[in-house]
Amino acid sequence: MATNARYLWSRLEAYHGLIYFAPEADQQYTALGLDAGMMGYFASRAAAMGEVTADVVVATFYNFEPTRIRELVPVAWQRTSAAVLWQARLRAADAALTRVLGDRLQQPDIAAAASLLRSVVPACAPEGRPLFAGHLSQQWPTEPHLQLWLAITLLREFRGDGHIAALTVEGVSGLEALVLHAATGAVPAAVLQATRGWSDELWQSALQRLQQRSWVDDDGTLTPSGQQHRDRVERQTDELAAAPWALLDDQQVAFLAALGKELSGIITGAGTFPSR
Repeated sequence: MATNARYLWSRLEAYHGLIYFAPEADQQYTALGLDAGMMGYFASRAAAMGEVTADVVVATFYNFEPTRIRELVPVAWQRTSAAVLWQARLRAADAALTRVLGDRLQQPDIAAAASLLRSVVPACAPEGRPLFAGHLSQQWPTEPHLQLWLAITLLREFRGDGHIAALTVEGVSGLEALVLHAATGAVPAAVLQATRGWSDELWQSALQRLQQRSWVDDDGTLTPSGQQHRDRVERQTDELAAAPWALLDDQQVAFLAALGKELSGIITGAGTFPSR
């Protein structure tokens, strides 16, 4: 159901998300000749789709400034292959999870969770979900903790593809989606603008367009109609992500939620994610 789609995504996201901040990731990517930082991020996340063009990465990642992607992705494919980089990403996830969670990964509930989440993945239709489809084509690892990581990654990218679909229905660009996110106050605008590479000029232009739609006030905060837009997008995102989670009963949901909360607490408590 839609409510479980959001609830379990929030509980499990950190287990996937550490790959974007763990030093092991840059170590793996730079060993293949990639530059540290965004080149490794763009290419490693896109690698599941193969050596796609920069414009495919622009389309599927949605809210990053396109110039950086067009500069970095072709160079990455000159230096390594998507297949090699995918394996490096798995090694990075393995090393980071092992460092942070240690022997906890050997407990039977990790394998049980991996098996349970893997069993619901077939409910995810790949049509219109390019990032999900790319990850679906990858071979499952043998280690339970990496099976769990891949299952969470698949369900996360399935949700993300649906989120982009919901935004496009609303006529919202990737940059405008960032500006609206900043308007909620959840993340400072400066952080979102800097990490996605947008110039002040382009950011202000998007802000003005949203003000013309009466979605953002002059002070940069959401208006009531802007909040209604956000609610529509989030509701549709949850509905588009609901199919696999609808297969779980209440006991399974409770099990995954408790495990996700525990593991996320350990991962976050280890200082994995930067403070805003």
